[in-house]
Amino acid sequence: MKRYAYGWITALFFLVSIAAHWIFGWYAFVEEAREHGQLVEVGSYLVEMGRDTFENWQSEFLQLIWQVVGLAYFLYVGSPASKENDDRLEAKVDELMKLVGGEKAEAMIAAIDERYLRTHGHAQPHAHDVGHE
Repeated sequence: MKRYAYGWITALFFLVSIAAHWIFGWYAFVEEAREHGQLVEVGSYLVEMGRDTFENWQSEFLQLIWQVVGLAYFLYVGSPASKENDDRLEAKVDELMKLVGGEKAEAMIAAIDERYLRTHGHAQPHAHDVGHE
C-alpha cells in the first residue's frame, strides 16, 4: 500500500473531483432548466455532463498525461543518455566489489542483478577508456 501511495492519493483526488464536478453540475443543470421553464431530465444532464467532462479531459487531462508520461518515457526512460550515469556508477561499484570481494564478487553481483531484475548486463567502459586502467 505504501509503495503505491502516490497513485492511491491521485486516484482519491480524481474520484473526489469528478464526483464534485458531476454533483455541482447537476445543481447548475437543474437551476438552468428552471430559469428556462424546462423539465429536468436525467438523460439530457448525462449527455451534457459527459460532453463537458470529455471536453475538459481532452483539453487538459490528455495534454498533461502526454506531457508527463511522454516526456518521462521518451526523454528519461528511452534516452541512452539517461542511463549513462547509472551504468557508469554501476560499473564502478562492480569493479570495487571485485577488488574487495575476491572470488565471491561475481556470485554477489549475479545475485544482486537477479534480485533487482537487471537483464541488460553491466556497463562497459567506453572504447577510448579501454587499456587505461
